[in-house]
Amino acid sequence: MPTAPESSAEQFGTYPATGRSTPTRAKERAAYDRATVHAILDQGYLCHLGYVRDGAPVVLPTLYARSGERLYVHGSTGSRPLREASGGGLPVCLTVTHVDGLVLAKSAFHHSVNYRSVVVHGTAFDVTDPGERAAALDAIVDQAVPGRSADTRRPNAKELAATAVIRLDLREVSAKLRTGGPNEEPEDVTLPYWSGVLPVVTSYGVPEPAELPGQDIALPDYLPPVPR
Repeated sequence: MPTAPESSAEQFGTYPATGRSTPTRAKERAAYDRATVHAILDQGYLCHLGYVRDGAPVVLPTLYARSGERLYVHGSTGSRPLREASGGGLPVCLTVTHVDGLVLAKSAFHHSVNYRSVVVHGTAFDVTDPGERAAALDAIVDQAVPGRSADTRRPNAKELAATAVIRLDLREVSAKLRTGGPNEEPEDVTLPYWSGVLPVVTSYGVPEPAELPGQDIALPDYLPPVPR
């Protein structure tokens, strides 16, 4: 989630459509306005980071955070993509996707998925400024569980030395969305098969305290309450 208030230019306006950010299919589902892109990014915390290693594509799932017009990704200093980002930068493609429903049509061909996604192309760079690194790590924790970073022990020097952070600016960006029911062929409408949308919802379960001494600590307000 954003760690600082956004200017009107960051909240509104659009990202430019480029050859890489323009989909080849269903172009009408693409969106480039910042409000849509930011909303999709802010609702998630898991992304997939793609890059090329030794001439072959590699995609890694990892946590991220958005701060204004930048995305931050963290990992081990031993991670190859994070090491490569410390040089001249690492060309990457980062994606975030939310599945909202399974679209069941009368024909197998027209089965689909309702979704919201964002694709970001660009060059990722290693974050070396101590203040920016600290703020980025807090933002990554709070992106997953808002309010959590203030309720933890701060990283020590050894932990910070083992952690790398890369930065990816939001410049070449597009969102893509699908909503609604199935697209049926006219000749299939009367077929005796159920069709419609099976909604998909992400929800939190009951918090499970760690089995450690002194765990009689009240559940923090930022976690969902235990059902009674």
